[in-house]
Amino acid sequence: MQDKLIPILILLPILAVVIMACIHEFRRYKSEGKANYGLVYDESTGTTYLTGIAENEEAYDPEDFDPSNYDELKAKAETEADDEKT
Repeated sequence: MQDKLIPILILLPILAVVIMACIHEFRRYKSEGKANYGLVYDESTGTTYLTGIAENEEAYDPEDFDPSNYDELKAKAETEADDEKT
């Protein structure tokens, strides 16, 4: 009995989280309808995150992303240079 109890105790919290997420999403679906999830690009940090997207917005397409357009060190140097000029 001991050998079966340990995996069950490990899996119970994971199962509880999955069940709670399913309940939460089902309640959201019943009140708001179908959701549109996708990647959103945050220009201030240069990162993407998964979130709900409004119907009038487009999701972020990683194929269109050019990493050379975002250079944090260059932007920081430019702001420091501007601060020194004033």
